[in-house]
Amino acid sequence: MEKHESLNQRIINIKQNTEEKNRLIEEYKPFIASTVEKHLGRYVEYGIDDELSIALIAFNEAIEKYDIQKGSFLSFAKITIKNRLIDYFRKEQKLRGQIVCVEPDQQEDDEELANLYAAESVKEYTEAQKSELRRLELQEIKKELAQWGISFADVAKSSPKHESTRRRYLAVIDFIMNNPDMADIIKTKKYLPIQKIAEALKIPRKQIERGRNYIVAAVLILSGDYQFINEYIKWR
Repeated sequence: MEKHESLNQRIINIKQNTEEKNRLIEEYKPFIASTVEKHLGRYVEYGIDDELSIALIAFNEAIEKYDIQKGSFLSFAKITIKNRLIDYFRKEQKLRGQIVCVEPDQQEDDEELANLYAAESVKEYTEAQKSELRRLELQEIKKELAQWGISFADVAKSSPKHESTRRRYLAVIDFIMNNPDMADIIKTKKYLPIQKIAEALKIPRKQIERGRNYIVAAVLILSGDYQFINEYIKWR
């Protein structure tokens, strides 16, 4: 795999490769365990807790069903694991003759989840689900920005305070997004070619430098798999 290949693209490439799928599952065991622990509110261990076996199956299912057009794989994997665990506990409780009480946002069975994921628009998701997916995407973009040495606070500081500045930054962002080669350089080399942008748009270099963090964040969101963050932000 190329170093700059995104996880989402990697998933698409290994769907039919059992060896690569197993390698990925092994690699993401800590992520799977963390997802289970957050859901259960307790520590779990492979080979001991049945919930982890359920989660491993769910993660493999997520790989097989993933559609790159629908957003982040990790977001989808977390939802798949969560719903498989809910289904597991329902079955366990039924066997014991007990009634299962779950939170309203957990009232999705596997068929409903599949329908939600296959929906043509993010509008098909409930507000609770959209809020959770947005939270997961924020975690992912935070990690991506960290590779640039940028924090959310840095983005906020460089955000445009005046309409004229906002329009100028949007012009820069549009220019980058309309030039795939430049966008690719920014994403793979972690470098914003300020001089080239300044010359092309006739914008003073210092003005672009002041908005660097905001511009980089916008490009990463718009060119990445951040549908729910993108939906939430008013770019225009």
